[in-house]
Amino acid sequence: MPQDATVVDHPLVRHKLSLMRAKDTPTAEFRQLLRETALLLGYEVLHDLPLTTQTIETPLAPMEAPKLEGKKLVLVSILRAGTGLLDGLLDLVPAARVGHIGLYRDPETLEAIEYYFKVPGNLEDRQVVVVDPMLATGHSAIAAVARLKQAGAKSIKFLCLLAAPEGVAAFEAAHPDVPVFTAAIDDHLNDHGYIIPGLGDAGDRLYGTK
Repeated sequence: MPQDATVVDHPLVRHKLSLMRAKDTPTAEFRQLLRETALLLGYEVLHDLPLTTQTIETPLAPMEAPKLEGKKLVLVSILRAGTGLLDGLLDLVPAARVGHIGLYRDPETLEAIEYYFKVPGNLEDRQVVVVDPMLATGHSAIAAVARLKQAGAKSIKFLCLLAAPEGVAAFEAAHPDVPVFTAAIDDHLNDHGYIIPGLGDAGDRLYGTK
């Protein structure tokens, strides 16, 4: 197992992931579980956000209260399945700015092809969290992070629900400065680039498509 990825091994995360893996879990339930799990994962991913203090008045006394410091966090969803994680993170940090990167996987080469890119400005001054449920071959995540670096991002984290060892290794080789957070690292990829045992295609499970 790759050593540099952080596996969020919380009992609630493990339980919800098991429910999502089950092939008979309906679309609406899968979508809700992914949103709930994203919130739990986000707690770990954002544990080191910088803080400052601000003087406030409680009902009883003034105090120096901790507040988030600096420009607003940016959450970047890799379309389309990344939106399922994005919703849960926005529940946790509703003031975050949001970016989208549209990528699809070439069925022959498994390489990532970009078709859309829209992100907030001043990325160099912001913490950026890239989200996509699956880190399989790693091609989409690698391409997305490279694109964000080109746009000026300097502090980036990658969050996924499931990862394959091959994907984590490829991602870490391409972006050793970008930490990976996941709920689980599964056994391997099959010949079609799917994570085994996995949970199938996250986008199809999320939106009820085939």
